[in-house]
Amino acid sequence: MGEIVLAAKVTHVPTMLMSEQPGRIFGTRQPAIDGHLEIARRAKALGADTAVIFDTHWLINAGYHINANHRFEGLFTSNEFPQFIQDLAYSFEGNAAFGDRIAQVAREKGVYTLSHQIDSLELEYGTLVPMHFMSREADLKVVSVAAYCTVHSFETSRKLGEAVREAVEASDDKVLLLASGSLSHKIWANDDYEANNGTFTISSEFNRQVDLHVLDLWQRGDWSTFVKMLPDYADFCCGEGSMHDTVMLLGALGWDRYQGKGEVVTDYFPSSGTGQTNVVFPVI
Repeated sequence: MGEIVLAAKVTHVPTMLMSEQPGRIFGTRQPAIDGHLEIARRAKALGADTAVIFDTHWLINAGYHINANHRFEGLFTSNEFPQFIQDLAYSFEGNAAFGDRIAQVAREKGVYTLSHQIDSLELEYGTLVPMHFMSREADLKVVSVAAYCTVHSFETSRKLGEAVREAVEASDDKVLLLASGSLSHKIWANDDYEANNGTFTISSEFNRQVDLHVLDLWQRGDWSTFVKMLPDYADFCCGEGSMHDTVMLLGALGWDRYQGKGEVVTDYFPSSGTGQTNVVFPVI
């Protein structure tokens, strides 16, 4: 029987890529990179063969969608930040059968979900950035789930997370589950960015304080409190993709019945006004 061997909430900021390139950003995101490498090492040690990524950079407006191609290969340039991510080469094996299984189980739960094998359907950088680093430590198949959900309820996203776990348990796959997105996500206004050294600062002290409180809840394992505050947190602190990635992740882990305690493997850091971290969640 398959299993989710490890779960994590991870950052995907473009400055991680820039941190390995000459320039003023060089070396500044090494802790975030090290966090990704550590997560991949742990997943490999636990036998993971597939990474399922809830990607808050894949925007969808109807239904739920899974990019479950047999193989992903190409060059990626971000249409959001072409000056930051351009011609990023990638090559990953996919796990089409598993992506199809997630969609089937989700539909059985009443959540309309489609799994796609379309060569021209590109991966987004919420998937590509983590896998760019994690693939250095572990050879993982990739399944990307859209998590920038514009007209979707938390209830159906929670059920999609449940479907992922049920699909895993009905398979032979060992899965690393990643919620790829920020904590608070209020990006600096363009006119204020330079004056506030925006690359390395938070745009709202309120958001920072709430982010730190959330990390404390995660580390204490107070999931019942967190799920109660999650809708307001996502709303008032501009959660990336409305934090549907986090909802899906918790749905897979058991929602408010989850009893694990989060382990911060990359200390909280601001980036372009947003709050970022890497946190591992043990699978109970």
